[in-house]
Amino acid sequence: MPQEYKLLLKNADAPGYGTDLACYERHGGYDGLRQALKGSPEAVRKAVLDSGLRGRGGAGFSCGLKWSFIRHPNAKPVYLICNADESEPGTFKDRQIIYKDPHQLLEGMIIASWANHVNLAYIYIRGEFTEGAQILDAALAEARKAGYLGKDILGSGRDLEIHVHRGAGAYICGEETGLIESLEGKRAYPRIKPPYYPAALGLYMCPTIVNNVETLCNVKHIVEMGAEAFAKLGTPNNTGTRLVCLSGDVKQPGYFEIETGKATLGELIHDSNFGGGIREGNGLQAIIPGGSSSKVLKAGEVYSVKRDDAMVDLPLEDVPYDFDTLMEIGTMSGSGAIIVIDDSRDIVECLANIAEFYAHESCGQCTPCREGALWMSKALHRMTHGDARAEDAAQLTHIAQNIQGRTICAFGEACAWPVLSFVEKFEDQFEAKTESEAVVNE
Repeated sequence: MPQEYKLLLKNADAPGYGTDLACYERHGGYDGLRQALKGSPEAVRKAVLDSGLRGRGGAGFSCGLKWSFIRHPNAKPVYLICNADESEPGTFKDRQIIYKDPHQLLEGMIIASWANHVNLAYIYIRGEFTEGAQILDAALAEARKAGYLGKDILGSGRDLEIHVHRGAGAYICGEETGLIESLEGKRAYPRIKPPYYPAALGLYMCPTIVNNVETLCNVKHIVEMGAEAFAKLGTPNNTGTRLVCLSGDVKQPGYFEIETGKATLGELIHDSNFGGGIREGNGLQAIIPGGSSSKVLKAGEVYSVKRDDAMVDLPLEDVPYDFDTLMEIGTMSGSGAIIVIDDSRDIVECLANIAEFYAHESCGQCTPCREGALWMSKALHRMTHGDARAEDAAQLTHIAQNIQGRTICAFGEACAWPVLSFVEKFEDQFEAKTESEAVVNE
């Protein structure tokens, strides 16, 4: 039976553990920073690359590789931004670190700043997280007073300041270039890439690194335990641990830390250490594995995955929860948010709820997304309110296909992928909505 492996949450959920600096230092806080400062920035960057750490915000891109895109030395200042927006529905892990162990995030940011020659960093936090912003401001004040921030950090000769910036509570601010626009005081319209890759033209048109909360916290542990030891956690190319958010129709919703790939979807849902099974004795109907923008998986399906140079057929619930396997079966682990849907749910209503969210959150910059997201939401509203048109099911797919790949940022995919996958895997339920309405109209 799989167990939690607590690395980031080792102290955060410990009885009596506090958020103050003295408590953090008693548990080894800022030892990783001291260790990093004894070496070189290049050594830290190499350790992060060698550890295999992948971004925990959604894309799963190599953290060390992202850092390597920054040229050193650089004629322009280099900035670090912590993405604490956490706006993907079903995701509630990063805020747990902010609320329970803020200094762990700060230590990770300070080490990352040291490694990348950053003198000014920002934490971009979702506007609704009022208490979280207050906790971070208090932690920053403690860190400055103790000499971990400000001028000549711990006698290293390096300066660093970190500021908390509260966003406007928009989903699009989770996209890194939209976040940068917002941080600059502008409307959060994502930038076109190329040329506006943050590593080249980021904040104030300077080189910029954007990592999320969980990713930056891992930096501290890589320095302390070493890249090789970190890489032994998890599975090949899926190293370290992951914070998983489990919600929906399970008996024990919550957040859990696991070695990446060491638990299957079925274990995360049914084992007593995690979800504890489907609520009220219902059956499993579907799983959204990586936040609402990931493609849905249907219960009972079998997926072919590559194992040791051979293809193996795995039932859905036997699929390991890691970056690569989920990509292999046509979806993604995204932000680590698993949403469970039982067989008592109307699947069309579930999609209508998701589509309404994306129609509301579109920034409006790109026509396919701005208009298409609203059209899909309206069609699903008709289906769930007894006003369906005969062509609505087919139209949903047509609209979604004309959104994906035709927008500046990945929001187009975020609103299109759920529609495409829901309609494909549950075609009978969507057709039933239009057929029943056709009978009524006759």
